[in-house]
Amino acid sequence: MPSLPSQRHLFDVPEDIAYFNCAYNSPQLNASRDRLVAGVHTKIHPWERTPANFFDDAETLRSLASSLFGGDPDGYAIIPAASYGLSAAARAIEPHLAPGDRILVIADEFPSNVLPWKRTAQVRGAVLETVPNPEGGSWTQAILARIDRGVKVVAVSTCHWTNGAHIDLLPIGKACRESGSVLVVDATQSLGAMPFPLEEIQPDFLVAAGYKWLLCPYGFGLLYVSEPWRDARPLEETWLARLHAEDFTSLVQYSDTYMPGARRFEVGEKCTASILPGAIAALEQLRAWGVENIAASLAAVNSTLTVRLEQLGFQLPERAQRCPHMVGAQLPSTQPGSLVSELRKRNIYISQRGNAVRFAPHLHITEQDVKRLLGALEDLAG
Repeated sequence: MPSLPSQRHLFDVPEDIAYFNCAYNSPQLNASRDRLVAGVHTKIHPWERTPANFFDDAETLRSLASSLFGGDPDGYAIIPAASYGLSAAARAIEPHLAPGDRILVIADEFPSNVLPWKRTAQVRGAVLETVPNPEGGSWTQAILARIDRGVKVVAVSTCHWTNGAHIDLLPIGKACRESGSVLVVDATQSLGAMPFPLEEIQPDFLVAAGYKWLLCPYGFGLLYVSEPWRDARPLEETWLARLHAEDFTSLVQYSDTYMPGARRFEVGEKCTASILPGAIAALEQLRAWGVENIAASLAAVNSTLTVRLEQLGFQLPERAQRCPHMVGAQLPSTQPGSLVSELRKRNIYISQRGNAVRFAPHLHITEQDVKRLLGALEDLAG
């Protein structure tokens, strides 16, 4: 599988910046910036926008998402945040829960994939059950050990957001189908940076915020809804999701019929020309690179980093538990002060989540960036 050379020329990242923090917020593509600026200008001349413009960009994004990640275009909804998509999933699932039903989440999960389930459990008398940090390091096995007939919802991520520890959703998806559990996946920390075999995993709901590995503007995200759930009650009642919404002359003839597919789950005013064109540019670029090529390229960078990190005394997840695009490492006990702030003084950017420092490059990274980071780590932790 070919690795891609540095794509620094497609980003506006100055030469003196070494940015390894895409799990926090990715740099924006120049192409996205240009389309966002053009989109803002459309509000200057609103008379040039037609009713069709309220829908065209969203339909383009559905097709792009389908071509990149699988599933049918009708299954994708445009959302503003992962929390919105997960709340929409919880709203759809809620009527199907009974007192005592169990909802499975993982320890130290990001709040967006915990808080909606806490509310749902309270409303329905269900039990929110947390899978503890696995002693052996395998989240996959720890989750599988908890899935049985009493578990009605399995709400997990593709990797742990604090350290990139991989969660293999293929056997988890199979176990959910066998037990009758609903599988809800938050792929925010991997979608666009590593392959996601949607047709094989078969999630009931798939959610991803766009401002990390999808390289999209802040305020854009994707929700995929499997066919059995597309008739469920949405989180909000936006007129833009109703049949014949494009006919602005008859909007007061209130339609009781939703548009087909997952469109009912979208946020109102999703069709903003100030955001969606930038997301289109980003997904077009991901498709041009190829997600498998992105993953291979980022894995090569992280392989170089992890070899030296281990030599310097950092503790990392076992190789079999690592994702290609991001890795978290526990600091050696000899490390004084804050590594994150010390690196920032040198214009090198990583982040710390929990007890792990997180290295998350993208294709803007150059060999010089890697050398600078490794050199600084040797000075600070060696």
